Amino acid sequence: MQQDILVNWSPQETRVAVIEHGAVQELHVERTLERGLVGNVYIGKVSRVLPGMQSAFIDIGLERAAFLHVADVWHKPAEGETLSAARASQALVPIERQVFEGQALMVQVIKDPMGTKGARLSTQISVAGRMLVFLPQDDHIGVSQKIPLEQREALRRRVQELAGEAGGGYILRTNAEDASDAEIADDIAYLRKAWARIKEAGQRLPPPSLLHQDLNLLQRVLRDLVGEATQTIRVDSREQFELLHAFGSEFMPQAAKKLLHYKGERPIFDLFSVDEEIAKALGRRVDLKSGGYLIVDQTEALTTVDVNTGGYVGARNFDDTIFKTNLEAAQALARQLRLRNLGGIIVADFIDMAREEHREAVLAEFRKQLSRDRVKTMAGGFSQLGLVELTRKRTRESLAHMLCEPCPSCQGKGIVKTARSVAYDIFREILREARQFNPKEFRVVAAPQVIDLLLDEESQHLAGLSEFIGKPVSLQAEGAMGQEQYDIVLL
Repeated sequence: MQQDILVNWSPQETRVAVIEHGAVQELHVERTLERGLVGNVYIGKVSRVLPGMQSAFIDIGLERAAFLHVADVWHKPAEGETLSAARASQALVPIERQVFEGQALMVQVIKDPMGTKGARLSTQISVAGRMLVFLPQDDHIGVSQKIPLEQREALRRRVQELAGEAGGGYILRTNAEDASDAEIADDIAYLRKAWARIKEAGQRLPPPSLLHQDLNLLQRVLRDLVGEATQTIRVDSREQFELLHAFGSEFMPQAAKKLLHYKGERPIFDLFSVDEEIAKALGRRVDLKSGGYLIVDQTEALTTVDVNTGGYVGARNFDDTIFKTNLEAAQALARQLRLRNLGGIIVADFIDMAREEHREAVLAEFRKQLSRDRVKTMAGGFSQLGLVELTRKRTRESLAHMLCEPCPSCQGKGIVKTARSVAYDIFREILREARQFNPKEFRVVAAPQVIDLLLDEESQHLAGLSEFIGKPVSLQAEGAMGQEQYDIVLL
C-alpha cells in the first residue's frame, strides 16, 4: 500500500493529509493557539512553599506560577516496594521537608492552566514515544492495562532485552501490542536521545527555562505516521522543511530521507482535492460511486451509519444490487472512520441481505479495510437486527468537533421549530402573561419569518387574541434572532 503525506503549514495552523491510491485517508489538524503545555519539561524555581496546602508554587516562566502538590513529588521506590506504596509513603512526608524556596527543580506539566489556576506539575518526568513511554527515574517496565493479560509478560521480556542495561523504565502503550522488534528498538533509541537532550539542557540553562516541548504535529508525522509504505513527505514551507529535516536527521534518519520541499505554484492540498474532502467529511451524506450513499450521524454516545441504495440499479437482480452497494459501503465506511477520526461505539446499518454468503463477504471486506487503520478497531458480526457494531479507540477529537461548533439557532439538534409552531408558542405566552400582568400593550420581538407569518396567515388569530385579552399586540422583527427565539415586552 503506497502512501504519500502532504503537509500544509501556516503560522496559525498545520494540516496533514495521508494519501493512499490517490484518495485522502486521514486528516490531522493542529492550531497554534490551541496547543497545550501538558508534557512540557521545565527547569523551574520554587517561589513559595505552602505547608497548610501541602503544595508549592513553582516559577516556570509562565504568566502564572505553576502548582506542585506533595502527591506529585517523585522519589525512587525502595527495593521491593510497589509504585503505589511508594507514592503513599511519599505523601506522608511534609512538602516543606522535600522542597525549599529558591530551589531549582526539573518539573513536567501534567495539567494545563485553566482560568485563574496555574499549570499543575509533577517531578516525575516521562517522555512519550510512538510505542513506549520512557521513565528515566524508574527502572520497572509496565504494560498498558488494555493489552490482553496473556501478552503482557512476553512484551515485557521483549522490551527488557531490547533496552539492555542502559537504565530507566518503560511503559508499553497499546500501539506496542503488534509492533516489531525493529519498531520498538527505534522508539527506545529516540526516547534515550530525547532524554539525553533534556538532561543536558537542564544542566546548562538557568531556571526558569523550557527544556523539552511535547512534539508538534509536524514532528509527530515523522514519529507516528511514517512507515515502510510511505513514499514521500511533502512540506509546503521551506522553513518548516528545514526544521523538520534537522529534527528527523537526529532522531529518525530513515523517515527524514523521505522529506521533500514542495515548490509548486498550486496549493499543496489542491493536488488531491483535500479541501473538498474536508468539506465532504463534515457533512452527513457520503455518496458512493454506484449511486448509493451513507448517512453518518455523530452523537455523544455513539455514531450511527445508515447504508442506502439510492439510485443504484446496475446489478442483474435486487439481491446483487444490495450486495454490491453493501460491499462499496464497507470500503467507504472504513475510510470515513479514519478521515473523520470517529471513535467510541459505531453502529453500521447495512441493507438487509437474504443470502448468508453475501453477509460473510461484506463482513470480510469490512474487516479487511479496518485492518489498515492505525487506530485499534474491533468489529463484531451481524446482529439479529442486521446491524454491525464496532469500537474504535478515541485518540483525539473528531474532525467535526475540531473544526465545528453547535449551530446557534438549533443548539446542535439539527432541527428548529417551524415559524408557525413559534407563532403558536407566542400566543400561549401572551395568554399566560395577560393573566398575571396588566400592561397597556404587548410587544412581540421575533425573527422576521415569524413576524411575516403573524402579519399574513396568522393575522386573524392574532387579532382574535388581542380582542380576547383586551390589549393591543404590536410586532417587531429582529434580524439577529434565530427562528425559535422571541421576546414578549410588556409596555
